[in-house]
Formats: sequence, structure tokens, C-alpha cells
Amino acid sequence: MTSVLGYGRQCIDQSDIDAVVAVLTSDFLTQGPCVERFEAALAERCGARYAVAVSNGTAALHVACLAAGIGPGCRGVTAAITFAASANCLLYAGADVEFADIDPNTLCVPPAALEHVLAERKDVGAVIPVHFGGLASASREIRALAKDQIVIEDAAHALGGSYACGKPVGCGAYSDMAIFSFHAVKTITTGEGGAIVTNDLGLAKRLRMLRSHGIERDASNFTGANTHENGRNKPWLYEQQMLGFNYRLTDFQAALGLSQLGKLDRFLHRRREIAGRYDEAFSRLPHVGLPQSLPQDRMRSGHHLYVVLIDFESMGTTRTALMAQLREKGIGSQVHYIPVYRHPYYIERYGAQEDSFAEAERYYRRCLSLPLYPGLSDEDVERVIAAVTEVVSCG
Repeated sequence: MTSVLGYGRQCIDQSDIDAVVAVLTSDFLTQGPCVERFEAALAERCGARYAVAVSNGTAALHVACLAAGIGPGCRGVTAAITFAASANCLLYAGADVEFADIDPNTLCVPPAALEHVLAERKDVGAVIPVHFGGLASASREIRALAKDQIVIEDAAHALGGSYACGKPVGCGAYSDMAIFSFHAVKTITTGEGGAIVTNDLGLAKRLRMLRSHGIERDASNFTGANTHENGRNKPWLYEQQMLGFNYRLTDFQAALGLSQLGKLDRFLHRRREIAGRYDEAFSRLPHVGLPQSLPQDRMRSGHHLYVVLIDFESMGTTRTALMAQLREKGIGSQVHYIPVYRHPYYIERYGAQEDSFAEAERYYRRCLSLPLYPGLSDEDVERVIAAVTEVVSCG
């Protein structure tokens, strides 16, 4: 039986395994020195002053909102096409969510859509642009439109990518904070894991407290009384100064992250090679559109996903049927994403909104993600091309 190529997969080699084993046989499994080393390496790679590692990308979004002071009475704007976490984080903080429509080519929120929301909603205090598929689009324009509002980049897909100006995603040029995800199918992995990068020391301090129960252990920052005994700091003392969470990353996860970070350029190069080969092959197919395929976008994307837009209706088929055909040929596929406003929870909370997002709806009717990860061989890539070409051409 032909093995199935999934849309994404981790790439783990012996050096990654050795790095994890070294920590597993050391004195620290959690809250050890490897987390700090990973944070320092990540901050340096992004061109940011501080990085705060957490247990997953959703936790990163959550504590970023809280550290920024987002809460009840506030509204945040994010993309209509994204994973639910980009919106959920605002609700976790007690705020409300407003969605913005996407651009049909970049699949990100265009400045005009954000400008429309900001004109309609005067209570917006936060903007969460989503770098869909790894592409940071219109970042300078979004920062300018947001003015004094908090900007938190959802860069879960975009590690290693760059802005149109050439600066690395996460450097802080266009946001207060940026978050990354290190889930298994992302560009690098820690199994589960995430991080927030920022240039603001105050935000970094709050983020570190929020990820660890809101606890302060530095005696110089204690606010309570009776912190001294016999003229010395009480060595056991710590203070919970805010309501926080247990969102810490383990040391062995950080070891894996450090090892993977060293391979980031190689991973990105391979992802871009595969995307370029797909573009070349699929641009000739009927009923198929290729978003994010402009050369200048491909050059700077993190390439977490490769999405094609297929006109299933014109083909006389359905997405379900075509996905099954691909599966029979050993090619996995997926949909990224169901528009967040379509989920039952959001319909119950805000009502049906499908008529308000023409581009998101058009995208959702046609999108399909194909296999894209560094472990794909040239033969695997040609298998994908052959299978997609056959099922689309026969439609």
C-alpha cells in the first residue's frame, strides 16, 4: 500500500534526538538553562530584544493579550481566515472580537479591510494580523492604521520569514509583540510550544510572570511586607503578583527547539524549492488558482502551507470527492481554515456573518492545502504533482 504524504510533518534527525537525550539525562527537565538559551537564540534570529517561550502558540497569544492590558470593554480585530486561536485569545482576556476580510491573493487582511473595521468600531484596542501560510503582508500599512492600538502579530506560520522591507518577522518594526508556534507541523518544532518576541522590557517581564502563575521570585521586585529576616532576604520567599498560568516550556522541548533552530535556513530553503516546483506545475492546470505565488512573496514567506484554490463547481465535483481521490493516490490534503465566524460558538455569540466576508467565503469554497515539508523528496513532490494534475484534469 502506498504511504500517504500528509500536508505537514516534523523533520527530526539524530542531532535533535541527541539534544533531547542530553537534557533528559541532566539535572533539569523543566525551568532549566536550556529554555533561556533557546529564548536568546530565538530573539537573536528574529532581531528582537526579548523572547519568552511558552507551552504552545495559543498560550503565546493569550499571555500577549493579557500583558498588553487587553480586557473587558476592549475589542480586537483579526483575520476571518485563521485558526480559532487567533480570535479565542481575545475572548480569553475578556475582550470581544471583530473579523476583517482577506485579500484574495495574499490571503491576509489588506489595509482597506482593516481601515473599514476601524472606522466602524471605535472600541478597537488591539489588532492581530495573521501571517497566513508564512506571508507577512502589508505590515507597515497595518501598523500605521493601528496608530496607538496594540499590534500583536500572529506569526505562528512565519518563523524565518521577512517583511517587505527585508527585516525579519518578529523584529518589532511593525508591532508590539509577535508570537510563534512550534507545533509539530510548523517550520521548526518543540513538539508543542510557542514564544512571544518583543522589544519592550516591561512586556517581557509581564509575559514571564504570566506564563508561571503570575509569580515573582526576584526579591528586588517584591511588593509585600516582611521580605527580610535577620537583615537578609528570606531565601524561600516568592510572591504571586498577578493571576497567571502554568504555560511553561520544558527544558527538553527547548533543547529540541534549539537544535531545530539551527536547521531553520535549510528547512526554509527546501520549503521554497517545493513551493516553486508546485507553482511551475500547477500554474498550467485548469480550474486552479495559486495565491501567494508572486515571486517577491515566495522569496520572503515562511512557507508553512501550500494552498491551491480549486473551482470544484466548474469541475463538476466536490472538495470531499477530490480529497478522497487524492487520498487513494497516497496524497493527504487539508483545509486551512474554516472561517472562524462559521464555528457554532461564534455564530451563537455574534450571529451569522457569512454575508459580510465575500473574499473569505470565496476562499473557503475553493481552498485546499497540499503536502509541504522539508522531508519530502523530489520523488514525493512529483507524486503530488502527478496526482493533483490527474484528478484536476479529469474533473
